[in-house]
Amino acid sequence: MTSSQHPVLVLTARARFLTSAPTLAQCPPDAGMEVAFAGRSNAGKSSCINTLARQKQLARASKTPGRTQLINFFTLDESRRLVDLPGYGYAKVAHGMKEEWQRHLGTYLQERYSLRGLVLLMDIRHPLTEFDRNMLAWSAERQLAVHCVLTKADKLNRGPAMNVLQAVKKELAASGFGSSAQLFSALKVEGLEALGDKLGEWLEYPPPADLPVEAKARLA
Repeated sequence: MTSSQHPVLVLTARARFLTSAPTLAQCPPDAGMEVAFAGRSNAGKSSCINTLARQKQLARASKTPGRTQLINFFTLDESRRLVDLPGYGYAKVAHGMKEEWQRHLGTYLQERYSLRGLVLLMDIRHPLTEFDRNMLAWSAERQLAVHCVLTKADKLNRGPAMNVLQAVKKELAASGFGSSAQLFSALKVEGLEALGDKLGEWLEYPPPADLPVEAKARLA
């Protein structure tokens, strides 16, 4: 099954911008199901969302990394959404601003009822940064499922990339987070089906009984 035939990727290709919110109070009604994407600045978050949506500029990367302060919502259908959370990480971003973003991120992760899972994006060359660990800790506190996506996998040869993946999985398990992880390359469009499987699991799309056999195998 190709990405063009994957039912969840057909759904994500329908993604449309819904709204932006600076705080939880200004988010859309807390109903239905949504999956959030988070990542340190320059982790490839916008590229991942755009690849899922098959659109070049649905999620826009800020020209000044770390300046995007809004929670951006994208609708997939009447009850399902993707959410682009603010990222940070560059020294030029003031410490006070980072603390403010952390506060809003923590509030969203802990209080958003419709949030079904978090996709945590990490540059494969710099995995499990302080930001990543904070996101994992917040999610663990709420018992929120996390799927770690190691982006820019094309920057490494296959062998070294797999070594990083296994090391991240081992550290996640040792830390008690229990998160899943995968490789991803927006440039080569690799890892898209596996990510689609995870999104489908969280967004309950399509119903489990209708999942293709190969999707069930990837989720096992």
